[in-house]
Amino acid sequence: MPYLIGSDHPEAPAGARFRAALARPGILRLPGAHNGMAALQAKAAGFEALYLSGAAMSASMGLPDLGILTVDEVAFFIRQIARASGLPLLVDGDTGYGEALNVMHMVRVFEEAGAAAVHLEDQLLPKKCGHLNDKKLASPAEMAAKVAAAVRARRHLVVIARTDAAAAEGIEGAVARAQLYVEAGADAIFPEALTSVEMFRAFRARLPGVKLLANMTEFGRTPALTATEFEELGYQMVIWPVSSLRVANRAQERLFTALARDGATTALLPEMQTRAELYATLGLAAFEALDASIAQSVLPTTG
Repeated sequence: MPYLIGSDHPEAPAGARFRAALARPGILRLPGAHNGMAALQAKAAGFEALYLSGAAMSASMGLPDLGILTVDEVAFFIRQIARASGLPLLVDGDTGYGEALNVMHMVRVFEEAGAAAVHLEDQLLPKKCGHLNDKKLASPAEMAAKVAAAVRARRHLVVIARTDAAAAEGIEGAVARAQLYVEAGADAIFPEALTSVEMFRAFRARLPGVKLLANMTEFGRTPALTATEFEELGYQMVIWPVSSLRVANRAQERLFTALARDGATTALLPEMQTRAELYATLGLAAFEALDASIAQSVLPTTG
C-alpha cells in the first residue's frame, strides 16, 4: 500500500527501477495508464512498468492534446499512478513546457512526484499528436539543448528524446536528429509516427547500440504490430499510450446512452465491474485494517 505505508514503497529510486526493468531480457511493455485505477489493473495483469500519455491526460480532462496542460497538473497524475501501483512510470513530457530552464523545472517536479522516466519531443508549441499532419519542429540544436538540460537536472530519471521529424524530414532527418540527441545525453530515442516496418528497421540499423522506443497507438500512421514483432525489429520498449482511455471512454458512452434511453443502468450491468471486484482491486479491507475506527465493510446483498 505505497499510498499510505512508507515501508511498502520501493526503496530503489523509480529511475533505477526503470533502468533495471529495461536491462532485463525481452522488450519492456509499457501500457498507458491514465489514472490510479488503470494502473492497479495493469499491475494486476502482470505489467512491471507503465506509461502516462499526454493525450490521455488531456482527454480525461476534456481537452485536446495541444500542450495545454501544466507541469503541476501532470504531476498530480504522476503522483496518483506511482503511489497507487508502485510501478516505475514513463511520463510524456511534451515539449518540456518551454526552453532549457523550464525543462529542468519539469524534470525536478516530475522526479519528485515519482516519475521514473520522461520523454521530450522536438515539436514547437502548440504541439500536436505525433500522428497528425503539419507538425512544427524545433531546430535540432534547440532540441539538443533541452535534452542536455534535462540530463543535467535529473537525479535518476531516464531521459528519452522523441523526434517527430520523420514526416517532414524523412528517415535521414530523423536519424540525424536522434544522433544529436544521443550526443546531448539522451538515454534512448523515440522515433514517432514511423509508417512502415521498413522504416522501423532502417531506423534501428542507423542507430546501433541506442535503446529505442516504439509507439503502438491505435488509429494512427504506424502499422499494427505486436510487442514481439517490435522486439524482433530491435526495439527495447513499446507503449500503448491511449488504449485504456479509449476502452473506458467507449464503455462510458454506452452507459450514458443506455441510461438516457432506459432511465436505468440495467442493460449495462453485465459489463460493469462489480462492487466486490472494485473493492478487491482497491484493497479496501487492507485500508480499513489500518484504522481500527473503521468498521469492516460488508457487501450489500441483492434481493
